[in-house]
Amino acid sequence: MSWDLFWELNQPLWETVLRGSFIFWFLFLIFRLILRRDTGSVSISDVLLVVIISEAIQQPMAGDVKSLLEGCVLVSTLVFWNVLLDWLSFRFPRMQRILQPPPLPLVRNGHILYRALRREFITREELMSKLREQGVDDVAQVKSAFMEPNGMVTVIRKEG
Repeated sequence: MSWDLFWELNQPLWETVLRGSFIFWFLFLIFRLILRRDTGSVSISDVLLVVIISEAIQQPMAGDVKSLLEGCVLVSTLVFWNVLLDWLSFRFPRMQRILQPPPLPLVRNGHILYRALRREFITREELMSKLREQGVDDVAQVKSAFMEPNGMVTVIRKEG
C-alpha cells in the first residue's frame, strides 16, 4: 500500500471547497423547504431522502476524491458552513429570521387554520395527535398552536 495516495491532491483545494460549498447550500435549501413539514419527527421517507441525496451527490461533490486530505477538506468545508450559519443566527437576530422560518400558526382561537395545514401537508388527524400529546382533546380549548422552526408543535390553551 502506498501512503502517498492518502495525502496527494487530485484536484485543487479551491475546487474541493467550492464543491462542498455548493452542495451545502443546495442541501440547506432542500432541507429548509421540504423536511420542515414533518411535525416534530423523522419519518422513514425523510431518512430515505437523506440516504438517496448523500449517494446522489457523492460524485458531483467529491469529484472522484481519492485523497484522504481532499476528503478532510471537503468535510471541513461542510462543517464550516454549518457552524458559520449557526453562529450568524446566534449573533445577528436578522440572520436568524432569514435562516430559520418563523413559527407557523396552526390554530387561532379554537379554529384550525386549514390553509397552513395544507401548506405544510399536515392532516387534521396529525394536528389533533399533536394537540393530544399536549393534553388537549378539543381544538376549542386552544387559544393558539404553532409549528416551531424545529417541527415541534406548541400549544397555548385558552384560560378558564
